[in-house]
Amino acid sequence: MKALLQRVTRAAVEVEGVAVGTIGPGLLVFVGIEPQDDETTCARMLKRLREYRVFADGEQRMNLSLQEVNGGLLLVSQFTLAADTRSGRRPSFSTAAPPAQGERLFSHLVSLARDLHPEVQTGRFGADMQVSLVNDGPVTFLLSI
Repeated sequence: MKALLQRVTRAAVEVEGVAVGTIGPGLLVFVGIEPQDDETTCARMLKRLREYRVFADGEQRMNLSLQEVNGGLLLVSQFTLAADTRSGRRPSFSTAAPPAQGERLFSHLVSLARDLHPEVQTGRFGADMQVSLVNDGPVTFLLSI
């Protein structure tokens, strides 16, 4: 599983012109699910996302986590993160989980997040989404499990 997280002051996802998920300050996370991922992978990734220290403390050092600042969490499924881009001029998606597995595990990740975090929003799995954000910093990290 790969997660591209961006610290944001705000972020939103629209499908067909309708907002389906919006947050204020927090993390926008694009999630790429791979064939070897399972429910345990989801739990490990969520723990990292909630505990990863990317928010400023009183000394302006990245020392606080999402759970410590009680920020919003916007999860967006993005199978292109799992693409194989090592060669050629076109990505291969053979390294991404099949759609049924991806949807099941993304739903599981969202469910776990909603059980543990006060503000969780999502995009819509498999939809053509328009994502807008104000990246704070900019701060962007790619996490892999």
